[in-house]
Amino acid sequence: MADIFHEVDEEVRRERLQKLWERYSIHIVALAVLIVVGVGGWRGYQWWEAKKAAAAGAAFEAAATLSDQGKHTEAEAAFAKVAAQAPSGYRALARLRAAAELAATDPKQAVKAYDDLAADPSLGQTMQDLAAVRAGMLLVDTASLDEMRRRLDSLTQSGRAFRHTARELLALSAWRNHDVATAKHYLDMINTDAETPPGTRTRADVLSALIAGTGKG
Repeated sequence: MADIFHEVDEEVRRERLQKLWERYSIHIVALAVLIVVGVGGWRGYQWWEAKKAAAAGAAFEAAATLSDQGKHTEAEAAFAKVAAQAPSGYRALARLRAAAELAATDPKQAVKAYDDLAADPSLGQTMQDLAAVRAGMLLVDTASLDEMRRRLDSLTQSGRAFRHTARELLALSAWRNHDVATAKHYLDMINTDAETPPGTRTRADVLSALIAGTGKG
């Protein structure tokens, strides 16, 4: 008797499943197709992105080779092309390298390129600060102290990634512009920061000695 009831239950379940299939089969098949298409599309996107990244890496290396060969104009153009066409990861690096190559042939335009990078919030604070510092390096021998402070003073604060370089550039600018008090201010920042790199600290000591040698320290 139990076997009969079991067979009846199985038959009822089959009938219910059959009715559900007849009613929803189109939707089930459509969902399955969407899943397959979605997975295939995602795999295709991953493949395409990997292909673009590989191509960008090769182009970046080729541009770097031109730079190593001293072909700065060609390297700048090659990095600019990578910056225009590459995925975002390579784009920012290529823009920085393009500006660096431009500095070898046209420092004024290089400063403008770095300024554009420093003003681009999509790069993130660290990359923006790096661009600002690189511009400062090009200007330290010619710009006024006021301009240098406008560009770099905010970068000297604790926690900023390139604060040590910014402080050193401002100390040099102040010394070049005969502002000993301001030079000492930035030198003190360098000397009291426990994280100041040894090279920066050594150069600060040299500048302090030069100031002392003038009799104005």
